[in-house]
Amino acid sequence: MSDDFKSFPKKLSLETSRILLQPLQEKDIEYFSPLVKDKKMWVYFSKDLSIQNELESWIREALTGRLLGNRIQFAIIDKKTNKICGSTSYGKISFYDKRLEIGWSWLGKEFMGTGINRNAKFALLRYAFETMKFERVEIATDNLNERANAALEKIGAIKEGVLRSRKLVHSGRRDSAYYSILLIEWESVKEKFFKGFN
Repeated sequence: MSDDFKSFPKKLSLETSRILLQPLQEKDIEYFSPLVKDKKMWVYFSKDLSIQNELESWIREALTGRLLGNRIQFAIIDKKTNKICGSTSYGKISFYDKRLEIGWSWLGKEFMGTGINRNAKFALLRYAFETMKFERVEIATDNLNERANAALEKIGAIKEGVLRSRKLVHSGRRDSAYYSILLIEWESVKEKFFKGFN
């Protein structure tokens, strides 16, 4: 694929031996609804997806982002069970700058700590760097979210700093910790943190 393409393929699916990422569809709400019931999951999230109308609003925003070309939300499918188990996204996409953000990510409680998140990150990073030839991938998380911060360090992301009171979330204001991986770092990150992934 050309280094200077200006959009994503219409039917972009990404996968590893463990997971499949397929673009979010409106009908996915029926699979998401049972996964999002635990209110504790959404403490650090922009919306409380355990509330049905918040989940519906979040899905509408994601689908609108795809139409505008600045976000692609995926459903994460666990290939072991063939079940949708969560969601993740490319967002804040700048083709000119060759930069994007990975985020808007969550997993149903039963799928946490199973390696699914790591596989999803690998699929997203590999496509961004090896196919799109983007120069920078950013990931932001709540600075208080120790689990998410630790997970980002385990995939080789470099913490760049904290932007204070960066974002309004349903529980108040959030300080956002920003991490990144650069194209020039990808091969060594892949070798060190994703050895054996395919």
